[in-house]
Amino acid sequence: MKTTHSSPSRRTVCALAGAGVLTAALGPARAAAAAGPTPLTDPFFSYDRPARYGVVREDVRVPLRDGGHLAAQLYRPAAPDGKAATGHFPGIVHEFTAYAANLEQFGAAAAYFVRRGYNALVCQTRGSGASPGTVDPFSPQEQRDNYDAIEWLARHPGCTGDIGQMGVSYGGHTSLLVAVNRPPHLKAVIPTNALHDWYENTIYRGGIYSPRIRAWQETTAPATLRTYAEHPLYDDFWRGRSVMTRWDRLTVPTLEINGWYDRYRDGMVKNHLARPENVWLVSGPWDHGDPATQYAGIGPGAYLAWWDRWLGGDPRAPLPAARVTSYEIPGPGAGGGWQQFEQWPPRDSRAVTLALRGDGSLSAAPGPAGEAVFEVNTGTDAPRDDQQLLFGTAAFTRDVVLAGDATATVRAAFTASDGNVAAVLYDVAPDGTRTRITAGWLKASHRLGHSALAPVTPGVRHDLAVHIWPTHYRIAAGHRLVLRVSSDDHPEIASDVPAGRVALAVGARGSSLRLTVRAPNRW
Repeated sequence: MKTTHSSPSRRTVCALAGAGVLTAALGPARAAAAAGPTPLTDPFFSYDRPARYGVVREDVRVPLRDGGHLAAQLYRPAAPDGKAATGHFPGIVHEFTAYAANLEQFGAAAAYFVRRGYNALVCQTRGSGASPGTVDPFSPQEQRDNYDAIEWLARHPGCTGDIGQMGVSYGGHTSLLVAVNRPPHLKAVIPTNALHDWYENTIYRGGIYSPRIRAWQETTAPATLRTYAEHPLYDDFWRGRSVMTRWDRLTVPTLEINGWYDRYRDGMVKNHLARPENVWLVSGPWDHGDPATQYAGIGPGAYLAWWDRWLGGDPRAPLPAARVTSYEIPGPGAGGGWQQFEQWPPRDSRAVTLALRGDGSLSAAPGPAGEAVFEVNTGTDAPRDDQQLLFGTAAFTRDVVLAGDATATVRAAFTASDGNVAAVLYDVAPDGTRTRITAGWLKASHRLGHSALAPVTPGVRHDLAVHIWPTHYRIAAGHRLVLRVSSDDHPEIASDVPAGRVALAVGARGSSLRLTVRAPNRW
């Protein structure tokens, strides 16, 4: 869990004693948020069947349409004599990835499916491992190569022609991107920790470069340090690396495995919202990486059920009992656990809008109009008290559940010609300990979109709608919700704007925070 242990300023602690708006809005305690979560008893997640085969590995070259090739390992079901079993088996591209150092690990994971009657191909992208060329992550060229690998596996004499693809992180991105290219033999995908848009999710968050990706660029694709810097605005370069621009082509059954602490959670939720009829969403209490190795993780049995249904043609193999399976994250002192919903946000969720008030509180009643000011960009990793503004609710009298995204509408004037706004939500305990819940970011010159700059006039107020990434989080009774507004949020965003001051309009006709909260229908 991502936590910080710095306490709010004295001014904020006093302000938090204001009206308990969210608690009052919950009304009598038949709020859905107060009904505790249910355990994960869905048969989809406990599915399994016995292994019937051994595993035989073959190092292969996958031919590409431009005359090149990719290095890959083909794992096939083996008979008792150790040779490839006779017959035809569905195929899984199990990691189409630039992480050649992990090939043995990927092969070991693929073996679970091979022993149960699947061919599995672990493929090294162009320029990685033993594949010639230059790594260009998630590019149109890489997508064409992936398409060719799927069709090559479909034509293999030991394959039925029904192909799926799965992968974690890099392999999750490539799974979604190849899906929108629609190779004829691709029947379903399982992306884990995957994107909806490479620009928005990873490189330029709200139009602001994210230093979190720099080390990855340096080690995996150093040429991107120059190339990405040449494309600070959203153009055809990024459209070609996006699922979002081709959501209408994401039509195969898609099982998204998401983590509420993962750096791609916003993209995974957006994919589901764009294609709810064929994109199932599973969101657990996980950070970036394989959920099976983390708390409340799910094993490969659920993935096997998915493949048996869509590749093996077994109608008895279960699908998830609901389109959305989500682990409600317990804040300190709160309960939590698995829940299932037919839609996201849950049907009983509601939007609540709170004003950022001049006294530092969050309230449905905005209070008198005023202004609150913070300083910008001294190069520190974490904002000092004069480099941030904190706004908070009173202590809740019962648990409150955030279930969806949020928007901080910041009405701000900058002394500089541009500015960054970071909006971070915290769960604040009675002793002042803060737990980070989620955040969002926006560059002022990108407030009208990322394709063209919107000039920032110093001293003039501009409205910035800061999208705060979704969460499913329970705040315990006695705790408070705090919004931090600042210019810095290292390492999520770079401190790349001129020093100066930012003045927020607060109170009446000022800045506000819209939340998605589970509540009774009458709210």
